Amino acid sequence: MNPQRLSCDILIVGSGPAGLAAARAASRSDLSIVLLDDNPRPGGQIWRNGPGVALPGIARDALQVLEHPRLRYLPGTRVVAGASANALLLENAEQALLVQYQSLILCCGARELLLPFPGWTLPGVTGAGALQALLKNGLAMAGERVVIAGSGPLLLASAATARQAGARVEAVLEQAPLAALATFAAGLWRWPAKLGQAAGLATTAYRYNVHVLEALGEDRLEAVRIQQGEQVREIPCERLACGFGLVPNITLASHLGCQLQANAIAVDRYQATSLTQVYAAGECTGVGGSELARVEGEIAGLAASGQTQEAMALIQRRAHWQAFAERVSETFALQPALLRLARPDTLLCRCEDVPYAAVAGEAGWSEAKLHSRCGMGACQGRVCATAAQALFGWAAPTPRAPLVPARIETLLMESSTPGVK
Repeated sequence: MNPQRLSCDILIVGSGPAGLAAARAASRSDLSIVLLDDNPRPGGQIWRNGPGVALPGIARDALQVLEHPRLRYLPGTRVVAGASANALLLENAEQALLVQYQSLILCCGARELLLPFPGWTLPGVTGAGALQALLKNGLAMAGERVVIAGSGPLLLASAATARQAGARVEAVLEQAPLAALATFAAGLWRWPAKLGQAAGLATTAYRYNVHVLEALGEDRLEAVRIQQGEQVREIPCERLACGFGLVPNITLASHLGCQLQANAIAVDRYQATSLTQVYAAGECTGVGGSELARVEGEIAGLAASGQTQEAMALIQRRAHWQAFAERVSETFALQPALLRLARPDTLLCRCEDVPYAAVAGEAGWSEAKLHSRCGMGACQGRVCATAAQALFGWAAPTPRAPLVPARIETLLMESSTPGVK
């Protein structure tokens, strides 16, 4: 059985702000475009649609590109493997697809960094971004007590989403010290939109120089133990959302052989990667927020469609938002104490029940997998491998096909398709 075969001039992986901006820019040409995403709805994490979600105007404008007559949108579609001759093997709920392209734009976004600490696997404990996604998909939380902890602007955004859902936000706990936050706030005048955004998300529940020590409870979360300066105290709650930052999603880029730099996809001024006619934009090239993702996506879409002069005109705007991204990275860098929260019996790999002590002495990720089955469960290391890189300084593993769990018939197609890696 052969997969359905499609061809296009430009294939874009990811329909978040970067992918939509790339599609919109490329659509100004007469080229054919295929835009795919593994989520059932477009918009990425920041513009995730769902029951009762009111998207901002900028998101609604961006989504209009999906109606372009020369664009084909493939939601709920995952990349299984790369193929030679400029092709990707894909899978959705119904079938496998082999898409051949002239140019490829990777807008794969980022993943949450989840660091293990005692009790982090209790029901009721999630990532900060995961909490937002659950709420936007209709999770009922009215009246529940919520603590949001970790580092970065995502904490305030998650708190706002929780409040809108009727939750009681007991505390927003930022690990960064006051001096770093004050310096950051003093420089926000350079980005007026961000200054207004910060003012709109401000809450009296916000605390600085505080971090989680342990989630407490028997069958589910009952309270969280925190370190606030020299004081240790407990906060009763039904939900704990921890966001320790984001890491670029480089899985597909690494699989294809793109050059990496500082755990992100390396790109030039046109957002071109080290591979011919392969571009990348957004968080997968370095975490920087939706504004930077959009301008990078636009540059990539213009460059991939031959509109290089128009792309050059956006270089200064990109530099403006890259400067903001650098300030965020410096301000919210994780304190060393957060990398020492796990106890020997704290699970690192939740899928295979592998404790921290079972992998802490290994030389790298491959040895950890061989000796403990770490990363061999349902999530295929998306959580524990990222955590292990932060905790132990291990190099990112090189992904091999299949990149995601796939149906037997799709894997048979992979093995029978000439040139598939």
